[in-house]
Amino acid sequence: MITAFLSALLLVSFQEPRVPETGLRDAVQQKLDAFIAAGKVPGVSVGVVAPDGTELALAAGLADREKKIPMRPDDRLCGGSSGKTFVAAVALQLVEEEKLALDALLGEYLGEEKWFERLPNYQDITLAHLLGHRTGIARHEFDPEFIKAVMSQPDRVWKPAEMVAYVLDRPPPFAAGKGFAYSDTNFILIGMVIEKVTGKTLYDEIDRRLLVPLKLDGVRRQDSRTLPGLVQGYLGAQNPFGAPEHSLAADGRFTINPQFEWAGGGFVENGGALARWAKALYHGPVLKPATRELMVAGLPADPIGPGIRYGLGCQIWPSANGPCWGHAGFFPGYLTEMRYWPEKSTAVAVQVNTSEYAALPKSLGALCEELLATVLERK
Repeated sequence: MITAFLSALLLVSFQEPRVPETGLRDAVQQKLDAFIAAGKVPGVSVGVVAPDGTELALAAGLADREKKIPMRPDDRLCGGSSGKTFVAAVALQLVEEEKLALDALLGEYLGEEKWFERLPNYQDITLAHLLGHRTGIARHEFDPEFIKAVMSQPDRVWKPAEMVAYVLDRPPPFAAGKGFAYSDTNFILIGMVIEKVTGKTLYDEIDRRLLVPLKLDGVRRQDSRTLPGLVQGYLGAQNPFGAPEHSLAADGRFTINPQFEWAGGGFVENGGALARWAKALYHGPVLKPATRELMVAGLPADPIGPGIRYGLGCQIWPSANGPCWGHAGFFPGYLTEMRYWPEKSTAVAVQVNTSEYAALPKSLGALCEELLATVLERK
């Protein structure tokens, strides 16, 4: 159990952000306005935490094109796989508390499940393999039959084992620990392990350990078709899911049940809160320094991009300002990028309410780098 002392530390460290000077705010806002003007992105939400603790939460563009509603800094967007960082942080806290072990076999926690021995590489998978996507387990989330079920049953509440069922009995592409293949299924299994060990729901543990003590009010569990503060998302007419172009129907409900993402992401967020989380995770007291070093060490993960490494629930990108840590996110209608540069002590998070990559005038990673440069010029 996280100690009261650690909770107090989290509050003391992050409850009093510095107020940005007008020049920095204006410079960042100009970058966002230019980003919207140069492409076909409806809206953008951005958070920045500068080296001196200055925090910015800004937005540009539209939260809803048809209704002409401006995007606001406190609006929420689906964060996709950026939510894996919350799940990984809880798992690693449990490792610190000796309730989990990175080298422990998955069977120690889930071996009694009836389906367990049908899981690819079930005899050799460890918690570290799951956190690093090195299990050889396929990803259920893009399985055509799974997508069909999600689209045709929009009110279905998915149980973790029902999602894992889509990968059972499949031949693995490599032995556990011998390759990299990104898969939400790995984190669904981690979520099941966390609940087994703690006796609490995954969301309750994340709230108790992270969101409440850090006062991350902009982050909320993605657990139903109605999500307060969520802006409209745009998938495009030719999206690969055959889904409606809009994420939200006229009544404000999601056209599918986004609850299915769960431990694979499972949160709605805004850029301001996400940047604060990045600074807390990679620079603050969420994890012990030795644990954080394990999280961000990483091994080659070329399938998700040249030069990218993947640690324990953490992407590591090369950059002109040194390596940066964080996670990208995709959910139908939304894209997210969260980055932290340890050599510059700066966090930047960017979210847009479209999942059409062609609508972007530049990648979200490039926009993060541009905003970092803006901060460094002003600081």
